[in-house]
Amino acid sequence: MAYSIQKALDCGLFSEVYVSSEDKEILEIAVTYGAKPLLRPLEISDDYATTQAVMCNAIQFLNLKEEWVCCLYATAPLLRLESLQEAFRMRQDSCYVFGAVEYDYSPFRAFKILENKNTMLFPQYFTKRSQDLEKIYHDAGQFYLAKAKTWQRRENIFEDSISLVLPALEVQDIDNLEDWQIAEMKYQILKNKGIL
Repeated sequence: MAYSIQKALDCGLFSEVYVSSEDKEILEIAVTYGAKPLLRPLEISDDYATTQAVMCNAIQFLNLKEEWVCCLYATAPLLRLESLQEAFRMRQDSCYVFGAVEYDYSPFRAFKILENKNTMLFPQYFTKRSQDLEKIYHDAGQFYLAKAKTWQRRENIFEDSISLVLPALEVQDIDNLEDWQIAEMKYQILKNKGIL
């Protein structure tokens, strides 16, 4: 969380930085790093709470109307200031801007294992070389930028939006201990290269 707060404070884009949580200890820690606390209602504090619900709660609480609002995930230690700044330059009215990354291996080669047998999801691509398959991207899970009214009106962050494509080295989803260990390795590489 401290990395994300620091990036938000240092990027020069935001007039205020808030941390939304139902956990008072997390909010106290956020304040020590320079963020303002925003106590989140319990009904949008479980593992199924959507980003949009949390952002709409913050927008309503802060009485925002036409302002640009950025959701920056706490689990984004690899995010660079320059990426946030570039995303801000890319912004357009009524559109989300977020970080994306190319799949490291094409999902067109994906298969399921059903009853102990492999079944390709996209058998029409079996004969294509992997380097000839169309590039596909996914959300980098770092930040989402949009006007307050867009957050309130558009539930689907991904459709008709703008993506800032990030290098794979700067992206790591953190859902478990192994993800955290990979993020630590990537962080050290980026730090040694002077990128972070």
